Amino acid sequence: MVSVAVAIVWMKDLIAVVMLLGIYGLLTASFFVAMDAVDVAFTEASVGAGISTLLLLVAIAKTKRAEHPVRHKPMLALLVVVVTGGLLIYGTFDMPIFGIAEAPAHTHVAQRYIEDSYAEVGIPNIVTSVLASYRGFDTFGEVVVIFTAGIGVLGLLTVSGGTGRRNQEITTKKMHEQHKVLRIVAKILIPFMLLFALYVQFHGDYGPGGGFQAGVIFAAGIILYAMLFGMNTARRVINQTLIQLIAALGVLLYGAVGMLSFVNGGTFLDYSVLLTDPIAGQHLGIILIELGVGLTVTAVITIIFFSFAGREEIQDYRNDTGA
Repeated sequence: MVSVAVAIVWMKDLIAVVMLLGIYGLLTASFFVAMDAVDVAFTEASVGAGISTLLLLVAIAKTKRAEHPVRHKPMLALLVVVVTGGLLIYGTFDMPIFGIAEAPAHTHVAQRYIEDSYAEVGIPNIVTSVLASYRGFDTFGEVVVIFTAGIGVLGLLTVSGGTGRRNQEITTKKMHEQHKVLRIVAKILIPFMLLFALYVQFHGDYGPGGGFQAGVIFAAGIILYAMLFGMNTARRVINQTLIQLIAALGVLLYGAVGMLSFVNGGTFLDYSVLLTDPIAGQHLGIILIELGVGLTVTAVITIIFFSFAGREEIQDYRNDTGA
């Protein structure tokens, strides 16, 4: 009884820490708004206070009181992490001092973006111009990394024979059914969350937002739905094969825009050659690649969530049935 009481108190404290982290994320987002960095504030609010808090709460909900014994010592993995961390720290020694006015980013790059981006790209939001046009190749690499991470998680956590009829037979502990107030409120809020995600997606050219922020907000709505209405219900609504296809489709859309620019006589991801008017071509290219980013981010976060939740459900099923 004492150990159970200690575990309950520890779990409540851990939940309180997670909620404090979410509040800290919202406060940090407000600081970015005060400093006119609204795009960064969007990212912090959606990732730091939104999706991270949800994933941590899901992890806490699936954490058991007893820890499985460690059967191996991953010394090689520890060595790789230490070496990689040391190389990253060593690389920071060549970086300019934080906040120094003479840094190249302040004396050359930032000034060029501020003065010439609207004339060259024709988009009021300079952040979108930088990420989607000037640094389009880097952003493409980030999308590929996100897609690779999703595929890696899917490959590592996929359990052989864990799909199909067995998943339909799994009976989970539906604690969400006890929270009727949350379910009713969620039914009202989730459609507005998804609608706001679409607004952030297609309004990123003219205001704060873009594919990364929209994808996280959309995925947060899906995760919230799954947490409140159950994984079985969420799987009937959200087809897992389709989600995996969307993740690949987003990356392919981004790359296809770059190849189309190349075929039309420009360089890779040079959107100005997509249409007769270079500015209109920039608009079209940015809208398409931002859509690809949003699709990939939404799908990968959803894949990661369902992979973790599905692995836990199958393990619970095996424990209950002795399979």
